[in-house]
Amino acid sequence: MEKSIKANFIERKGGVDMKRIRLTMSVVLVILCMALASQAEETAPAKTYSGDIWSRSTLTGDWGGLRNDWAKKGVTFDMSLTQTGMSVVSGGNNQGWEYAGRGDLTIHMDTQKMGLWPGGFFTVEVEGNYNESINLDPGAIMPVNFNQLFPTAGSQEVNIPEVSFMQFFSQFAGVFIGKLDTTSGDANEFAHGKGDRQFFNMAFNINPVLGQLPVSALGAGIIIVPTGDPKAAIINFSVIDGDGKANTSGFDTVFKGNTVYGAEVRGRTNFFNMTGHQLLGGVYNTKSFSSLDQSSRFIIRNRGIEQKDNAWLLYYNFDQYLYEPQKGSGKGLGIFGRLGLSDGNPNPMNGFFSVGIGGKGIVPGRPLDEFGIGYYYIDVTNPTFTGPIETREALRNEYGGEAYYNFAVTPWMKLTPDIQVIRGAQKQTVSVESLLPPVIKRQEVDTAVVVGLRLQVIF
Repeated sequence: MEKSIKANFIERKGGVDMKRIRLTMSVVLVILCMALASQAEETAPAKTYSGDIWSRSTLTGDWGGLRNDWAKKGVTFDMSLTQTGMSVVSGGNNQGWEYAGRGDLTIHMDTQKMGLWPGGFFTVEVEGNYNESINLDPGAIMPVNFNQLFPTAGSQEVNIPEVSFMQFFSQFAGVFIGKLDTTSGDANEFAHGKGDRQFFNMAFNINPVLGQLPVSALGAGIIIVPTGDPKAAIINFSVIDGDGKANTSGFDTVFKGNTVYGAEVRGRTNFFNMTGHQLLGGVYNTKSFSSLDQSSRFIIRNRGIEQKDNAWLLYYNFDQYLYEPQKGSGKGLGIFGRLGLSDGNPNPMNGFFSVGIGGKGIVPGRPLDEFGIGYYYIDVTNPTFTGPIETREALRNEYGGEAYYNFAVTPWMKLTPDIQVIRGAQKQTVSVESLLPPVIKRQEVDTAVVVGLRLQVIF
């Protein structure tokens, strides 16, 4: 669930309110200024920062060698700006184009390389979004633009979703504490992230049964590396604040008793003599909430929903290469899948599954391109309403598919066309005309076809 799920130990993975400002360039400038002080999301070898503008990994390069020097001393950073243009071209609630974007800066500091002590890692993440997404338009419970939910959905803000510290005491065990970005969990080789690199839809980036958990919260946990190799297997146990938000410190809610307990294990497999992974996790939430509360990742309006205490969920995923020219290279063609189960109340879904195909660097002459195609299905639970005539949305089971191709214009510029076809959970929209007596009008929501184009620039 948290950063601990991955091996930050060895393997680094690759809030100030901003009112309605068009941040297309200003977000870039803010992040670039911050870059003069610190580091980023992926601790890549220093040499990759160098090179000409067509071959280096980042747009701004090595800053005359300064960036490479900082990386050698344990302070590294990446910055990125992801912009999306998307439209529901048929079906859904509304049709038309929307443009939106998100900027991100993640700082990593390695205490041993900094000359302090071994095994310590600090992480600070800053991100902000701007403009509006089309997530309300398809009539789906799953956001079709997952990237636009961060750091907070439906607002233009710059926030700090993570300030954490991880300490390993040996190659087998460590601890972590701080404000955690929980989206790093449920990792998958072909379908994972914040919607800025692989799939757009949330259903293919993280298991949706986890959607009621806060995306950013104070927490702590334990990391266990059974073999001493985090690439082989890693286990973590965590406790986080169930009321956490990206735009608050969390200290005002962390001791109020709404707590999330989680455990996750991920291990490498060797089926067909090719790389694969299996992951299993579980969560218990003590929070008292309605089926649509704390649902910043679900696109459902919440009115007059019956309250319920506590919730549990289980989730599983796998990825498996079926074609791998060089084992462990991260290139090839494979399959992936997810399965999620919950109590169905207060979680708005009883179950979920997805399957798909992913490819990396297998198109001749295109070693940095990625592509994927996937299908998902959600067994949706209708919430229990407490009011006599609330503005209701009759829900149904949801399913959909997505296909994308991530075209690497350069190593630091990625252009991704995308198409989604979704039969959303929202069966009908309801409006009440102000007549006496009131007249209730219902309109069916047809299957939505969504097209999009994403441009990511890594600075």
